[in-house]
Order: sequence, then C-alpha cells, then structure tokens
Amino acid sequence: MSDPQRGAGTPRRTSDSRAASDSGSSAAGADPAHAGGDRIGSHVVPQLARRGRLALTQLELVAWGEALGRAARPPLVIALSGPLGAGKTVLVQSICRGYGVIDAVTSPTFALVHEYAAPRSTVYHVDLYRLARPDDLQALAWDEIVSAAALVLVEWPERAGSLFPSGHVPIELEYVPGDPDRRYLLAG
Repeated sequence: MSDPQRGAGTPRRTSDSRAASDSGSSAAGADPAHAGGDRIGSHVVPQLARRGRLALTQLELVAWGEALGRAARPPLVIALSGPLGAGKTVLVQSICRGYGVIDAVTSPTFALVHEYAAPRSTVYHVDLYRLARPDDLQALAWDEIVSAAALVLVEWPERAGSLFPSGHVPIELEYVPGDPDRRYLLAG
C-alpha cells in the first residue's frame, strides 16, 4: 500500500479519467493570495477539495478529512454523498476533529442536526437520510443553517433537492470494486 516515493499514508490517485483536475491552469499554489484555495461564490474551497478521485483506506480517509478540517474557513457548506456505510460519518468526524471540535461527533440520523462548538465557528452536522421530502427542511431551520457563518457538513444532500445551496463543496464516497478496505473519494 505504501510507496516509498510517495511516503507512508499518501493516497494513490487513480488513473480513472475522473481523476483529472478540472481546476484548469489556476495558479492557486503559486499565488499566496490563493494559497487557501479557490472561491465558489462566497465560499473558499480548500486546496484539498479540488476535483480528484482518490482510492483511500480508512486511515487515509481520516487523515484527509482532518487536513480538510484544518484548511476549512467558514462560511463553508460541504455536501457528503455516497451509499450507506461508505464512510460519510467517519469523514465528518475527521473534518470536525481537524476543525477543532473537541466533543464526540455522532451521527444525527434520528435528530437530523447536531451542533458543535469550534474555535473558528459553529459546526452543523446535518443528516438528511430520513427526510421524506425537501419541504421538510423548513422544520430544521435549514435556511438559517446553510446561510450561517459556520462550517456546515451535510450527509445525503440529494434529499434536499433544489433547496440545497449553490456554492457548496461536493464530496462523494464510493466503494472500490473488489477492495472492501478502500473507498474512492471524489471532491470538488
């Protein structure tokens, strides 16, 4: 799994055509003003969330999430998609840890929304799996949550339909066929 040239724990980029960067010839790495990432609307997209497809072990997914959490600056909405058991909640926990949340981060499957304190801002963890229809979002104070100066992490964002805000960072986790210990991660 580890390649000495990449260093231990460095994820492999797949050769899948979806792995190609779509950030164009952006000089984000060369320009200190853009070192924190590109902008989508009023949101800053951390460099680690650029479009790419990585095959990660759970430990690599945790490390990637923690790095994303350290790089994240509010207001930022992150949409986490993928099948049941793909690792969305593990990724949320890792992002929260990197962001500075010290409380135990648990799945809000039944409560739908959990709120955590962090040094930079409030963190909202929203799980829309049990949502019957997008209109049910109003009972969650959805508009206030996604427009807050906060880090907002949303599992099952497709359940919000057209009510999901533009300018978010999409992250998708997929199972790697034939490798139950790895997940594809698509971000950006």
